[in-house]
Amino acid sequence: MHSSLVRRLSQERELEGHQGCVNAISWNSKGSLLISGSDDTHINVWSYSSRKLLHSIETGHSANVFCTKFVPETSDELVVSGAGDAEVRLFNLSRFSGRGLDDNAITPSALYQCHTRRVKKLAVEVGNPHVVWSASEDGTLRQHDFRQGSSCPPAGSSHQECRNILLDLRCGAKRSLADPPKQTLSLKSCDISSTRPHLLLVGGSDAFARLYDRRMLPPLTSCQKRMSPPPCVNYFCPMHLSEHGRSSLHLTHVTFSPNGEEVLLSYSGEHVYLMDVNHAGGRAMRYTVGDASKIMSFTPTLNGLELQPPIHDFLQTNIRVRGEVATGLGKCRMLVEIARNSLEEGKHPYYGIEACNEVLEGHLSGIGPMLRHECLCIRAALLLKRKWKNDAQMAIRDCYNARRIDSSSFRAHLYMSEALEQLCKYKEALDFAIAAQCLDPSNSVMAEKVENIKKHIAAAETEKNNKANDGGARSEPRTGRVLSLSDIIYRSEANSDASQDGPRSEREDSDYDEEVEVDFHTSVPGDEGRDVEANFLHGSLNVRIHRRGDSARETVDANGSSGSPSSSSQNDRIPYQPETVIDMKQRYVGHCNVGTDIKQASFLGQRGDYIASGSDDGRWFIWEKQTGRLIKMLLGDEAVVNCVQCHPFDCVVATSGIDNTIKIWTPSASVPSIVSGGAAGPDTADVLEAMESNQRKLSRNREHSLSYELLERFHMHEFSEGSLRPFECAQS
Repeated sequence: MHSSLVRRLSQERELEGHQGCVNAISWNSKGSLLISGSDDTHINVWSYSSRKLLHSIETGHSANVFCTKFVPETSDELVVSGAGDAEVRLFNLSRFSGRGLDDNAITPSALYQCHTRRVKKLAVEVGNPHVVWSASEDGTLRQHDFRQGSSCPPAGSSHQECRNILLDLRCGAKRSLADPPKQTLSLKSCDISSTRPHLLLVGGSDAFARLYDRRMLPPLTSCQKRMSPPPCVNYFCPMHLSEHGRSSLHLTHVTFSPNGEEVLLSYSGEHVYLMDVNHAGGRAMRYTVGDASKIMSFTPTLNGLELQPPIHDFLQTNIRVRGEVATGLGKCRMLVEIARNSLEEGKHPYYGIEACNEVLEGHLSGIGPMLRHECLCIRAALLLKRKWKNDAQMAIRDCYNARRIDSSSFRAHLYMSEALEQLCKYKEALDFAIAAQCLDPSNSVMAEKVENIKKHIAAAETEKNNKANDGGARSEPRTGRVLSLSDIIYRSEANSDASQDGPRSEREDSDYDEEVEVDFHTSVPGDEGRDVEANFLHGSLNVRIHRRGDSARETVDANGSSGSPSSSSQNDRIPYQPETVIDMKQRYVGHCNVGTDIKQASFLGQRGDYIASGSDDGRWFIWEKQTGRLIKMLLGDEAVVNCVQCHPFDCVVATSGIDNTIKIWTPSASVPSIVSGGAAGPDTADVLEAMESNQRKLSRNREHSLSYELLERFHMHEFSEGSLRPFECAQS
């Protein structure tokens, strides 16, 4: 992979053979075969050299296939699948020998029915032909060893004793960093490091990815007894998301880099983030509870302005500034000038931000502290002007680092105040505004700004008091306890654990129907000056949820006992100590990940120099890993691109999504460009316009994602991510 090749990527071939959305694609280790899984419950195997369909397996799954893999070291004869029917199935392709392509019925070599909810991801270990791991929304990651048995009884059966649970995270989800794990962590993704296969990465229904060392995990267990979550090696989460507390925030994909030194996280309703694994080198940026608020706090001293000491190692660059060396310095100054002109002349901030990214991320070792300070302040101002999702949080990081270089920087304090204002943190914003006013007393704009922030604080206090007074007057006529939409979504996993552990037929009949009533009231106003987008329903959604029965009802398991871990009573007496978390070192923006929760983000190239992700607008995006700079945007689907998988050796990428086909992309375009289209021809749409549209969708995501997630859970057995388009979901 090289930028000159990436910019020439275009669609070479469209593989036809599925009759439903293609939810999973994966190459074999040699790159000679491609396997795919679909809503049509078939697994297809394709030849890389001829681009033709070799086998189409009728799997016998009763729901959408979400994941499929080649089992290593089996001459590519064994393939495994996981699906929405909570089953994992193993197939031997050698049984197709002598058959025609239409003769696709095959009996699975192994059938595992021990999961109780959808299997969303499979993982295999390089060089291990005997074991496959499956991650499920039931909160467990199971280890299936083909040598120990080829089948297991269905979940909830009286004789089930499958001791194959490697990770029991049914009490492992955290709402924020400060909260202890309590609810079920519905697993969405997992990966095993190819360079250190004892390392296991998982992500699910909260904001935190978890890294485990399989050598340090307890022995395999069964589902009969719920266990406390085992300790992990590392938590990964961008700092600004760690204390979010929003139940709809969750991971859709986690993966290791080719060399195993980095991990990539893709969030629903959020961006893609890169982190260091930090297994031994101590390079990663770490933080713990309270650090996110500390970075926003101003600490005055008697001798003027002074920064608080570094909080652990977070936001450290760990790169020694060796002074202004000649190499690249002229280019950096030119880029900073471009960014400054973008800020002063009112041009779109995107290009100025890209110029700053190139300086700060690509040439940091070659610039001095003053040029770095200048670049940080300019980028912070441009981020505040652009106002894409979490741009204010990124501006706060830049202002913090700028103040570490120059503690008396007027612009660093000014932009920090503006960023905090955008986040409605008016009290903190006032502290920085007053500090900026002290640094430049003659600035009349600052005096006006201080007064405006004080008015915001007064208005917020008045509104708070009014709400407190109105709260007592308003009574709820319904007799049951009224829960917020956020509460019911976040707690629904824990509150349905009893049915999880029971027989699947009983669970499907009883999920939520007897416990929850939902009243919907929708209103669709005018377009309010915005472009109407076909995939989303504009308007508001008001939901009130009433839980029937005793509001203090506890979660119980199949045996009628408490659903919490056996050690919970003892743990309750011990104060919870929040973990240390590894922070982001780069983010990738421009795409939209809202409509599905199987959307991937992947490393491209043998060294992983580029990052790719699908998007809800039918495009897929490629960024430069080091700088976060957008390299290529391609039109890959009529609705949504979910899967992006790079060939293990060649500059070839396979993508799939809502369409029934798989697209193969090669550097075959005659000229390099930043945009490319499918069979219909080049996409001439403006790059910025496409990214702005995606950012508007992300900004509306809080309302839409809550309703989407609730509907998805209510209709879990009727719909799935692959077959449910965002517009259809909104209509539902």
